[in-house]
Amino acid sequence: MTITKDMYIAEVLNDHRDTVPIFFRNGLHCIGCVMASGETIEEACLVHGLNCDQLLTELNDFIADQADVQAEA
Repeated sequence: MTITKDMYIAEVLNDHRDTVPIFFRNGLHCIGCVMASGETIEEACLVHGLNCDQLLTELNDFIADQADVQAEA
């Protein structure tokens, strides 16, 4: 699964709970709020003045690394 800017934050968290620290590190501390279920990653980045491309890169790199680890197991 590739995470895109059009995905809802809650959607990503439902599928990949272990990405929470990445959201926190990038300044999205309100991932548990009501807006997380109705706000896309791009919208959240715009509202908080964050670099959406950087966040997406970190999220997708993390998920790819996790897939590699699982494939090796």
